[in-house]
Amino acid sequence: MDAAFTAEQDEIRRTLRELVTERCGPDEVKAAVRTPPGHDTALWQTLAGQLGLAGLAVPEAYGGGGRTATELALACEETGRALVPSPLLATAVLAAPLLARLGTEDQRRAWLPEIAAGRTTAALAVPGASLATALGLAGDVTGDWAGGGRAGGVQASCDSEGWRLYGQAEQVLDGHSAGLLVVAAHTGGFARSRTLLFLVRADSPGVAAVRQTALDETRPQARVELRDAGAELLGADDARAVTDALTATGDAAAAALAAEAAGAAEAALTRTAGQLRQCERSGRSEWSGRSEWSGWSGRSGRSGQGSGSFQAARNRLADVYVAVQAARSAAYYAAWEAGADGARRAGALALAQTLEALRTASTETVQLHGGAGAGWEDEGPRYFKRAAGDELLFGPVHRLREDAAERAGLFAARPGAAV
Repeated sequence: MDAAFTAEQDEIRRTLRELVTERCGPDEVKAAVRTPPGHDTALWQTLAGQLGLAGLAVPEAYGGGGRTATELALACEETGRALVPSPLLATAVLAAPLLARLGTEDQRRAWLPEIAAGRTTAALAVPGASLATALGLAGDVTGDWAGGGRAGGVQASCDSEGWRLYGQAEQVLDGHSAGLLVVAAHTGGFARSRTLLFLVRADSPGVAAVRQTALDETRPQARVELRDAGAELLGADDARAVTDALTATGDAAAAALAAEAAGAAEAALTRTAGQLRQCERSGRSEWSGRSEWSGWSGRSGRSGQGSGSFQAARNRLADVYVAVQAARSAAYYAAWEAGADGARRAGALALAQTLEALRTASTETVQLHGGAGAGWEDEGPRYFKRAAGDELLFGPVHRLREDAAERAGLFAARPGAAV
């Protein structure tokens, strides 16, 4: 593994950081999530159409950038710093890779250029709260997570007019604003029970997507209802290929989510460090307002004015700093491994580590401010809500670690041991 980033990767980070800093302040983010799409559509057009984020990992033959999971993770890290609400995760990280892996040539040519150009957004719809299981992060993808023939899932049937879907999916990321839905549905009844993926146009008859209230408003979610909706089978009728594609997509998605969480954790830490410096140096006209760690680490408080309490706060944040940097390294490794050949299981562990680091950093942000501003209007608690919301969607942390340990055989019984 080469730990150094290329000049092109550094340029992606620099360009995105400048754009996010300029157009994604706290007020802009709050205004964006209160719009019907749940994100700034003009900003998304800049990110997708001009910077090419939507098609960053789409093959060049279909109008994309042909980049790897590493570039996508770096992009997510920068958008995660400001908790930018956008369809990036739903479209570029989840739906587009499934289209590229499973789709027929006609399906790829019909949809991937539209996605890469930012003209269409897409969303992955799975039944219930099974997103983490569907991606192979916290459970067996080969199970009956798509319904198993029982009520509550999404059922698919085929007649003379083609495939029809019936059921609903909850917690669909950006499902209310997507133009294309990639829907996981159960078919085959008891005899040939299997889960396949289908393409559904959001404006088709029988399709309704309603935005739901979410803990984290910067991560819009929807309930997708399908009532005898027409659908197109994604790729071939091959349940094993679907399982493999979902698992591979889950590895890359976990790396992107980990990088996003690492960026958010670093931003929360930087914000708290800046507030600490401001309190410590209050009354000094030369205070610059910078909030980088290096600007205050190791400095003592003003003599006789609470230096002990400032030192205690610095010690707490030093622990957070170590956790954030370790999580960031884990996210980078997972992104590299997701694009490498061979076994890929670092994504779930990196996601667990970064979500834990984000939860710790955001908790300190609230606690070290005396619990002030614990509502949505304050910038700090938004990071705590992102950590809690992502654990509900993709975790919890202990389940991610437990599943990774089980897959690695860490809990396998020793030969000859009693069971």
